[in-house]
Amino acid sequence: MANRRAWGWGLGVGLPLAALVLFLALFRWDWLIPVIEAQAAAKLGRPVTLQHLHVKLGRTITVTAEGLRVGNPPGFADDPPLARLPRAEVDVALAPLLRGNVVIPSVTLDRPQVELVGRPDGTTNYAFDAPGPPGEGADGGGPQVGALRIRDGKVHAAIAGLKADFNVDLKTEEPPGEEPALLADADGTYAAQPISAAFRGGAVLNLRDAERPWPVDLQLSNGPTRVRLKGTVKDPVKLAGADLRLEVETPDMARLSALTGVPIPATPPFRATGRLDYAAGRFRFTDVEGRVGNSDIAGAYTVSTGARTDFTADLHSKRVDLADLGGVIGGTPGRAGTPGQTAEQRREIARAAASPRLIPTTPINIPRLQAADIHVRYKANSIRGKGIPFDGLEMALDIVDGVIRLHPGSFKVGRGEISADATLTPQENGMLRAKAEIELRRVDISRLMQAAGAGGAGSLGGVGSIETTGRSLSEMLGNGNGSLTVVSVGGNISALLADLSGLQFGRALLSALGIPERTQIECLIGDFGLRQGALSVRTLLLDTESHVVSGSGLAGLGKEVLNLRLRTDSKHFSIGSLPTSIGITGSFKSPEIAPDLGEIGARAGAAAGLGVLFAPLALLPTIQLGVGENSQCERLARVGQGSQGGGAAPAQR
Repeated sequence: MANRRAWGWGLGVGLPLAALVLFLALFRWDWLIPVIEAQAAAKLGRPVTLQHLHVKLGRTITVTAEGLRVGNPPGFADDPPLARLPRAEVDVALAPLLRGNVVIPSVTLDRPQVELVGRPDGTTNYAFDAPGPPGEGADGGGPQVGALRIRDGKVHAAIAGLKADFNVDLKTEEPPGEEPALLADADGTYAAQPISAAFRGGAVLNLRDAERPWPVDLQLSNGPTRVRLKGTVKDPVKLAGADLRLEVETPDMARLSALTGVPIPATPPFRATGRLDYAAGRFRFTDVEGRVGNSDIAGAYTVSTGARTDFTADLHSKRVDLADLGGVIGGTPGRAGTPGQTAEQRREIARAAASPRLIPTTPINIPRLQAADIHVRYKANSIRGKGIPFDGLEMALDIVDGVIRLHPGSFKVGRGEISADATLTPQENGMLRAKAEIELRRVDISRLMQAAGAGGAGSLGGVGSIETTGRSLSEMLGNGNGSLTVVSVGGNISALLADLSGLQFGRALLSALGIPERTQIECLIGDFGLRQGALSVRTLLLDTESHVVSGSGLAGLGKEVLNLRLRTDSKHFSIGSLPTSIGITGSFKSPEIAPDLGEIGARAGAAAGLGVLFAPLALLPTIQLGVGENSQCERLARVGQGSQGGGAAPAQR
């Protein structure tokens, strides 16, 4: 009976023990491969295969995987796969693991190969449903990685949307007596331009050793664009504690659009340096100092890293050349002789100078941004430009859900300003729909005249509006509807009609009108209507001490043609003092002035004195000034109302 119980106990305990010993003797870690493959495939959304798995137990657990292959998502060819890894070795510390922490002293990747594919329809084989980098302030979750070793890594990227096809060689080095380093070299094309890059990641013994910040040194060339990034990052895994210096140099900021994902208009040569870091889900480029053509620029930029890109810039300039901003409105930016210009930029400037057109006809390339919002604040303390009367510029620009809002844009003119609130909505056919309100607030006539090489005093006020559609600034003006009214607030002039935009006919115009070089302004009123690009002169009146100038006619903004008439009447009749009428025709860039001899003869017997004012003044009651007080203009308006009741000849529009 005792033997029978002993035998039973031996079968009950010894058999399972023997089975366990036999299982351990025959166990292969490869038996876990199907489970590992299924879990990895479920998380990655791609087929995952593994040939062999080895585990060496001890105080440090060493896991070795061989023949790892991550396939492509559905719809992509199976070969080449997204990734191949012939051999990977991972060391895991046992003691922290028992406490629930994952500490990985070292990772070794042997000959990894990655194939990144982006097709013309926008689909890619590398898009994962994974959160972005947590950034500063995130908790310390996740494995702690120590040494990372990569042997002969290869990455090939062919992304149609970026016009990119380049290769990256990736490896780590541990030179005797030197810090280990992560090295990467890239070569190929990006944005249809040759690209080459060299990266040195510095020490990789512990990517999370806050006492030893991780050095970064990147040098990149994309066509003529040069980028240098150098500094340290305390925690590269979380992109936390970055202290990097970024240097950018390019002949045209539009070339940066492909690198940043933000549409940028054409500019003259650009260079800038600043501090780059990452925090709260945003890359920040701060303490920026640089130049665009002949203009300085400083400030800060931030770019979000979420599903929807958010770009913010707060910029200022001590001195800006308006020619450098020409690309914003579709013009040719910059001036001839600006350092760093390419041969093509010099040719473009020469073509623009030789063109008979003054208003840019190049389509303004503003795509409807659905995946990014842009917010820009800009201030310029002083402005340089040929015949430019502006003293400063302030602008607040927002692009949200593809709609562009300028609120406001303001040019300083002496103590006054010209401001505009505008909304531009890109259309699916490449057109822009625009609506703008314009206001002149006490714009200094002296500053306007100074820009024309003349003198004067007083100020102007005014209001205007425009609604239009078009692809270029020329097309939008040619399709525009709106109005503009300007009124003087006293002053005097020495060359009021001298050209303010570079045209050299101002003094000839004064001479043809017979106005003295210096005379007191009593009143200046201009009221203009815009219909389908035709700017009509509804009322134009310049009342001086001795003369009155009135005007009529049209200016075609789309075709840039002039057909205007100006007439000068003397307030004090004398022998030989006859009304003078001249015509202004031709183009905006090359206007022509000629006297209307037939009209002079017809008006040889015109009445003298203040009565010559009645015809233009008859229109004044119809103008809603709304720009401040001008007692003289108001007095003339009352005279005009009285003239309508006194049988004055009706005004000819």
